Amino acid sequence: MNNSYTSTISAAQCSCCGAMMVPRQQPETDDRLCERCFLEPLAAECSACAGLSAGFAEALARALDLREHETGLHSRRVACHTVVLAKRFIPNDERRLAQIYWGALLHDVGKIGVPDRILLKNGPLDDDEWAMMRRHPEDGHHLVNCLPGMQEAAEMVRCHEERFDGKGYPRGLRGDAIPLGARIFAVIDTLDAMTSDRPYRKGLSFDAAKAEILRMSGKQFDPLAVDAFVAEEAVLRRMVQMKCERDVGESWHRHA
Repeated sequence: MNNSYTSTISAAQCSCCGAMMVPRQQPETDDRLCERCFLEPLAAECSACAGLSAGFAEALARALDLREHETGLHSRRVACHTVVLAKRFIPNDERRLAQIYWGALLHDVGKIGVPDRILLKNGPLDDDEWAMMRRHPEDGHHLVNCLPGMQEAAEMVRCHEERFDGKGYPRGLRGDAIPLGARIFAVIDTLDAMTSDRPYRKGLSFDAAKAEILRMSGKQFDPLAVDAFVAEEAVLRRMVQMKCERDVGESWHRHA
């Protein structure tokens, strides 16, 4: 094996677990962590307050990611992103930060009751299918509320589809009537959705997603949550870059 090939492979290895990664053309830092190893300590920090419920909640989130044909990191990614913004509002409240983490991690757990023909449908939903899909926040609330010490997280699950202007669901809450965690999560969920590849489109750039989030400030999103997003842009941009590197890396190694 020649030296140039060896150096390319070495440069594409996670410094923590050794997983292969696509080489970074313009690295922002000297560390070489895969997305999984980068998120692990962030998740562990929030998991400490959940006791026995932590492992069950993580497993439940992974199961739903697999069912929706996600990579298994989607739920953890949006949960960690959400906590990054939440720390600007409640920097020293570990208990509430943990609740926000769990609410974001389990935000879509209610979809476990949605049939595959609806959940995995590539085309638009009809009225009956949409009515069933819109039940998932309430169904998720009932599930998470059964976990000891997860009541605040459960309320966030119930409210994660609400909009700042009152045009969301299931209850049409407006403004500060929506829990803080759900208002923050709405920004992060949009960021992740817009920058992720889908069967019908390629993921958008961070800058394109940012422009849409700024445009919807005061409508879909709480302006204070958008301000926090802008303030943490460097961190969030890096996290999105790591997600995209993982996706490219997996494709690259499959076809190598």
